[in-house]
Amino acid sequence: MIDLKKFGWPLILVLVMGIFLAACAGGSDESESSEEPGAENGNEETAGGDLVLAVLADASTLDPQGTSDVTSSVVQENIYENLVEKDENNDIIPGLAKSWKAVDELTWSFTLNEGIKFHDGEDFNAEAVKANLDRILNPDLGSPRHNLFAMITDVEVVSEYELHISTEYAFSPLLSHLTHNSVGMISPALIEQANADFENGDDPFAAVSANPAGTGYFKFDSWEPGQMIRLVKNEDYWGEPAHVDSVEFRVVPDSQVRLANLETGNVHIIDPVQPNEVSRIENGDAASIHRQASASLLYLGFHTEKEPFDNPLVRQAISHAIDHESIVSGIYEDLAIPATGPLAPGTFGYSEDVEGITYNMDKARELMAEAGYEDGFSTTIWTSDNPQRLSIAVLVQEALADLNIDVEIQSMEFGTYLDATAAGEHDMLIDSYSNPTGDADYQMYTLFHSSQKGESGNLTFYENAEVDALLDDARRETEPEERAAIYAEAANILTEEAPMSFLLHQEFLLGVADNISGFEINSAGIYNLKNVQIGQ
Repeated sequence: MIDLKKFGWPLILVLVMGIFLAACAGGSDESESSEEPGAENGNEETAGGDLVLAVLADASTLDPQGTSDVTSSVVQENIYENLVEKDENNDIIPGLAKSWKAVDELTWSFTLNEGIKFHDGEDFNAEAVKANLDRILNPDLGSPRHNLFAMITDVEVVSEYELHISTEYAFSPLLSHLTHNSVGMISPALIEQANADFENGDDPFAAVSANPAGTGYFKFDSWEPGQMIRLVKNEDYWGEPAHVDSVEFRVVPDSQVRLANLETGNVHIIDPVQPNEVSRIENGDAASIHRQASASLLYLGFHTEKEPFDNPLVRQAISHAIDHESIVSGIYEDLAIPATGPLAPGTFGYSEDVEGITYNMDKARELMAEAGYEDGFSTTIWTSDNPQRLSIAVLVQEALADLNIDVEIQSMEFGTYLDATAAGEHDMLIDSYSNPTGDADYQMYTLFHSSQKGESGNLTFYENAEVDALLDDARRETEPEERAAIYAEAANILTEEAPMSFLLHQEFLLGVADNISGFEINSAGIYNLKNVQIGQ
């Protein structure tokens, strides 16, 4: 862990720029490799080649039912497939299921594509789907994604390639939830092994993570923890195959090293690009910036079960002390939009009528005095080792000093951060949450319902009976306008209660080599590599 309190904000920028220039001048060991994918720019595209991505952090698991982080989901997305998928317009399209229909208001019927094999040779059929859904529905398993499907009461195999899914109540976003990568279909043989491990008291997610087998266009090849994950083309894929022969997710925590590797042709794609690197890439001759508006929320969260953050006046005061515009312009270089509530524009349930807490230091001091903390207190902010989040932590640290709040910044490796915050060991934290379904239920239920405290996503450990009731009601309401109104009401309560300070909705920024085409990323930050081609 590092303590950044002693550094001033201007000095932080100088240090970061110094590291940036040194890394770019010196390159890295990888830049000396004799193989330089992307060294030859051209427009002609051919099948094959080895795609290399440099990413910030390693996956925590390759079991889609065992994690809730985007870093893991990015890899999983290219191994597993869902019954239904979403297109670029967020419309539901066929996946492993070729058709579906509502039997009644509580039951959906799905007809599956035939002749599909899992990577380990197991057959894909209705029994396999039932095994997957039954596993995630088991409350004893402890899947952090259980809440997405808790309303399902029965999965019935009608025939080899037809099944019915029934819910406790009419649940409008069910199809959207079924596009989520947590129900990417896993080989039933692996599920059987994982269930046996669970019964024996062993890690129920270890078997799938160690040797994942889905139906996707890439297959798992190898994993060197902390270093890289390698996938290879599924030569027996049931649909249109991938173009490249392999994909390597190379873990490169240092942003400047990622950039240098992109410029020298040692990698094809880097994720993420820091905002202050955008102009350099755009003005260079090796790559371009791939931008995608996100449905994610970046926030400063308060552990609402710990003093003094159990006092909403303190939470409101801190929220008033944070200048969102300065974060967006100074750290993100306007490649983000300030957040007023939990939902990004374009998400179902977003309302322009939700009034956020605005920057007002006088109001912040007034609230601190009212709460009895005029003399301040000492606390910590936890964050993963992400440069932007560290920069935000420094800015918050400086702002809260004006409220006599003494803040220590603690930065840690991503996996350690996930485990510790899920256990509730933090005071404050900087985190983000994406929304791959495009529906408010996914984000708001997970972040704020009291049943989701901890690993499931409610890292503020927030509990409010009125908010719980509203989020439960929204799940049961079938009229879109009524659902949207319920979410707006809940968002206004959350603004007042301030379990978190809603900071911004970022743009996803990636660097893509000029000889790469077909790269796609969605508003949740998850990318599909099936259509990627490497130019020769």
